[in-house]
Amino acid sequence: MQIQVLKSKIHRAIVTQADLNYIGSVTIDQKLMEAANLIENEKVQIVNTNNGERLETYVIKGKRGSGTICLNGPAARKVEPGDIIIIVSYALMDFEEAKKFKPTIIFPSEKNKL
Repeated sequence: MQIQVLKSKIHRAIVTQADLNYIGSVTIDQKLMEAANLIENEKVQIVNTNNGERLETYVIKGKRGSGTICLNGPAARKVEPGDIIIIVSYALMDFEEAKKFKPTIIFPSEKNKL
C-alpha cells in the first residue's frame, strides 16, 4: 500500500507579487526551494492564511536570494501581496517507509529569508 505524506513545507511565507498575466504557477526564490527540498515543476498546494483560499499549482524557480513568492496566472486572483501563505508538497510512498520519513519544513523570516 502507498500513501501520500507531507514531503516539504514553506510555513508562513509572504506573497511578494501576484502576476495575473503570467501563464501560471508559483515563482519561489531558489534558495527557499532548495532549503525546503522543492524542485522546479513540482506540484504544490498553496494555503492562504489571510483568506482561507487553497489551490494547487507547480513551482517555477525564482532568483536566488530575492525572497520572491509570486502567484502567477489565475492563482494571482487568490492572493494579495503581503498575504501569508503556506506552500506544501506531498510524496507518494510505501506505508512502512512513510512511518519513518521526516518532511523538510522551513520557517522563513518576514522578508522570506532563511
